[in-house]
Amino acid sequence: MNLVFVGIGGFLGGLCRFQLGKVMSQKFNAAFPIGTFIINITGAILLGMLTSVDAENRVYLLLGDGFLGAYTTFSTFMYEGFNLFQENEKLNAFVYILGTLIIGIIGYVCGYGIGKLF
Repeated sequence: MNLVFVGIGGFLGGLCRFQLGKVMSQKFNAAFPIGTFIINITGAILLGMLTSVDAENRVYLLLGDGFLGAYTTFSTFMYEGFNLFQENEKLNAFVYILGTLIIGIIGYVCGYGIGKLF
């Protein structure tokens, strides 16, 4: 049964990531991968909120492992960061990679704090 919760969450998270990434790419036609950046930061904030409320196991499987696991994307983050280096966009690559890591950690901590307020 746990696989069903993870599968449903993953399906919805993947669709959400795909659609949001598509919209962001069309809206911001930039060398900086803003879509993946925003998706990963919002995912970190939401995961912080989720882990702060001690969600029951099935809720965490659905939303944490499933939805947020598919919504955020480490592989695309690495791919886009590496491509920026290959395209001699070194400053953008450093800003993207370090910014995602630092702001992601800050986002998780902020999300955790927000979740504790509720």
